[in-house]
Amino acid sequence: MGALLALASAVCYGVVDFAGGVLSRRAPFAAVTLFGQVGGLGFAVVAALLVPASFVHPADLCWGAVSGVGSAAAMLLLNRGLSRGAMSVVVPVSAVTSVVLSVLGGVLVLGDRPTPLVWTGIAVTAPALWLVSGGRSTSPHSPDATTGRGMQDGLFASVGVAVQYLALAQAGPSSGLWPVAAGRLAAVAVLLPTAARHFRLPPMRGAQALLTGVGAALALSLYLLATQQQMLAVAVVLASLYPALPVVLGLAVLHESVDRRQAVGLLGTATATVLLTLG
Repeated sequence: MGALLALASAVCYGVVDFAGGVLSRRAPFAAVTLFGQVGGLGFAVVAALLVPASFVHPADLCWGAVSGVGSAAAMLLLNRGLSRGAMSVVVPVSAVTSVVLSVLGGVLVLGDRPTPLVWTGIAVTAPALWLVSGGRSTSPHSPDATTGRGMQDGLFASVGVAVQYLALAQAGPSSGLWPVAAGRLAAVAVLLPTAARHFRLPPMRGAQALLTGVGAALALSLYLLATQQQMLAVAVVLASLYPALPVVLGLAVLHESVDRRQAVGLLGTATATVLLTLG
């Protein structure tokens, strides 16, 4: 059941990233991110009221809040990256790097013991990311500067994703889904100063952003339930399979293109994710 919950989380995140990326190209990305977290807060509170919680520990709420700060930073950077870079590049870079950081965090902090396959997946990651960037450094004046900036946003977003996953995994099962609600509240508080000037969105765009937040909160709720039944490293890597959906949709729906080196790099990121999952 834990594996199925983590995979369901991946599906939710894949849809959310694609929808959020498309929306961020049509509206201010900061406003899209803020509205998303507001929608996630509403969903998380309702879900927390429905899911039994025997005792809500203050420490679990604190871990949820830390997770929310990481989530806010990750989504802000990711949406910025998606607004100016190819979805088929930004999302895999963010996902694979966050997997590596989360696995290392699990080893160093939680005492997880990954298998040799997991370590092999980590070793594949660095050259894969270099190829995804085009196999060369990107300067601000190069033709690939937009893709390069998007990839940089994806890399920085991965740190926030790792904080989100590692912190939320510390919450105990007795608190139910209240740590997720605490995280959404913290995320809204963090994003308000940044997105205040872009707070207004056209009604349709605002509704779409709210729905992406509901999907993200659902994905986090499923991930939290998965960590209660699986080792952190397993839950993280399964939940991190989500790039498959936005990459395929980016290529099929948005008609994005990648060159040969980037294609090899994307294949490397897929290989790394599979190795991490099988491990």
